[in-house]
Amino acid sequence: MRVLVVGSGGREHALVEAIAASHLEPEVYAAPGNPGIARVAETVDIPADDLVGLRNFAAGRRIDLTVVGPEVPLIGGIRECFEEAGLRVFGPSRAAARIEGSKVFAKEVMRHAGVPTARFEVFDREYRALDYLRSREAEFPIVVKADGAAAGKGVTVARDRAEAESAVRAAFGGKFGKAGERIVIEEYLEGREASVFVITDGHEMLPFLPAQDYKRIYDGDEGPNTGGMGAYSPLMWMRPETYGAILEEIVRPTLHQLALIGTPYTGLLYAGVIVTSSGPKALEFNCRFGDPETQVILPRMRSDLLELLLAAEEGNVSGREISWSSDKAVCVVLASEGYPESYSTGDEISGLSELPSGVYVYHAGTEERDGRFYTAGGRVLNVVGTGSTIIEARARAYAGVEAIHFRGMQYRTDIALEAIELEDF
Repeated sequence: MRVLVVGSGGREHALVEAIAASHLEPEVYAAPGNPGIARVAETVDIPADDLVGLRNFAAGRRIDLTVVGPEVPLIGGIRECFEEAGLRVFGPSRAAARIEGSKVFAKEVMRHAGVPTARFEVFDREYRALDYLRSREAEFPIVVKADGAAAGKGVTVARDRAEAESAVRAAFGGKFGKAGERIVIEEYLEGREASVFVITDGHEMLPFLPAQDYKRIYDGDEGPNTGGMGAYSPLMWMRPETYGAILEEIVRPTLHQLALIGTPYTGLLYAGVIVTSSGPKALEFNCRFGDPETQVILPRMRSDLLELLLAAEEGNVSGREISWSSDKAVCVVLASEGYPESYSTGDEISGLSELPSGVYVYHAGTEERDGRFYTAGGRVLNVVGTGSTIIEARARAYAGVEAIHFRGMQYRTDIALEAIELEDF
C-alpha cells in the first residue's frame, strides 16, 4: 500500500509517524514534507497547494490513499481534483470544507442544526461593523473573526471597543487577505476550551479523545493569537457526560445538517468547543486534524490510524472503537524570534541528538543543510513529553525544551500547568 501525506508541519510529521507504524506496512510519501518527515518517508518537492502537481504524482506512483494535513488544499478542492483521476483522498469535499473556509457558512450551519453557539452578526462593510460596535447591541469583551481561513490567526478577542475597532480595520484593511473581506462579530463566551476530533464517513462518527491547545503567544494567554503554542491530552477537567453532550449536541447535528444540504462530510472534523456554565457551545469547526493537538493525541493512540482512515473512505466507520494508552502527553511549541508577526529564519538548531527518553520532537519549520538543522518558519519544533501523569509528561516535555537551542527561541512556560492541579493520583 502507498500513502501520500500532504503538508510540511508538525501535524504532518505526527501523521507520517503514525501511518508508517501501521501493520499494513505502507510506503509513505510526503509532499512537500520536512527534514524530520524525511527520516520516515520519502519527501517530494510539491507544494501543498499545487493540486494538479500532487494529483499527477499520486497517479504516477499509484498512491492508494492521500491524507491531507492543512486546510488550504481541502478548501481548494483537492478531493474533487483527485477523484477525477480515480484517486482516494482522506478529507472532505470543497463544499463540505467550507465549514472551515467560511465562518459565516459554519455559523449558518450551526444555526439551522440547532447547535449551541455564540450569538453573532455578519458584516461585509467596515463602516457597518464599526457602527455595530458603537451601538447598544455590542457588549464587551467581544470576538471579531475573519470569515475565511487565516491560519489560526484571524480571531481577535477584543476587551474593549477600541481593540474591537482595530481588529475590524485590520481585517478590512487586508491583514488576512481575502479571508477578511467579510467578518463575524460574536458574543464572547466564558469557560474552558477543548479541541474535539471525529473521523466520519458521512454517516457515522468515530471520536478521538479531546485535547486542549494554547493559542496566545505568551504565558497567561497574553499577546496575539498564533497557530498554536502547545497542547495536552487527556482533559482531566472534562466529565464523560460533558464529552457525550459535545458529540451529540454539537458534532452529530452539524454532520447531519451538512448531509441535509447535500454536502455530506467525510474525513476528520475538528470542533473547537467551550464548556460554559450553561453547557458546551461550539466556537468553530475545522476541516482537518488540529495543530498542535494532533501531536498529543496520536502518541497516545494504540489503534492503527491508517486502518481508521481507510475505513472512513470505505464508509465503514460504524462499530469501530479507538484504543488508547493511559499515558498523558504534553506538547510545547518552539517558535522563532518575532513570531507570530515577522520572524527570523536560518538560525542553527542544536540539541536534537541529546533528547531525554519519553520525548518526541516533531519538525514544523526546519531545513537541513550538510547534516545540520536550521529554522525555516515561525513555529519551528514541537516537543512532546509522555508519561503516566501530566506532571511526568510535562516535565519530560520541558526537559526536551531545555536540551534544544536556537537564537531567539521562544516558547510558553505554562503549557498544561493548570492540569497538574486537576490530576487525580
